Amino acid sequence: MSGDTMTMKRTKFNIRTIAVTGMLGALATVLMFLEFPIPMLIPPFIKFDFSELPALLAAYAMGPVSGIAVCFIKNAINLLHTQTGGVGELSNFILGVCFVLPAGLIYKKKKTQKSAMIGALAGAVLMSVVSVFSNYFVVYPVYTNFMPMQAILGAYQAINKNVKTLWDALIWFNMPFTFIKGMCSVVITFFIYKKISPILKGTSR
Repeated sequence: MSGDTMTMKRTKFNIRTIAVTGMLGALATVLMFLEFPIPMLIPPFIKFDFSELPALLAAYAMGPVSGIAVCFIKNAINLLHTQTGGVGELSNFILGVCFVLPAGLIYKKKKTQKSAMIGALAGAVLMSVVSVFSNYFVVYPVYTNFMPMQAILGAYQAINKNVKTLWDALIWFNMPFTFIKGMCSVVITFFIYKKISPILKGTSR
């Protein structure tokens, strides 16, 4: 009898996890659509959004697999109207995984505020470093089919004339931009997680 009860509880937990992950994936999709440029700090074709926030919440509340699933959902939906042939979505998914996987794994091992911060910081650093290689080898080679490399570099040089190569642009602009983008999600998470985690986990009364 107790075995049946445990099975029912496990099934209920799995269904709830899938449902909450799906809702967070939908929220991440909406936040991805609400991207916006940051004039004077980064070229206009690079947009800022908070779509990693729901993925980080999912990774903390339900584990890294749930966080990765949120990253997959938002990019799968974005494929329906992509202008990059799926390359931008692939890069975004890879960077999202780099962000939420370390955060979720470290927090899962030891659920303290300190480990959550260490995990999130590790994820943000990894995401920003990987973004350099992802953009250099995957994203920009595709973008050059629509925008000449000189025009791309010109957009960076309009902000900083010292940019000479794509490596310069990615290291001086994209890497810190990606890190700051990740840390913005981290800061918001630390403000709201304690309040909404019972709802995400289904433990609120």
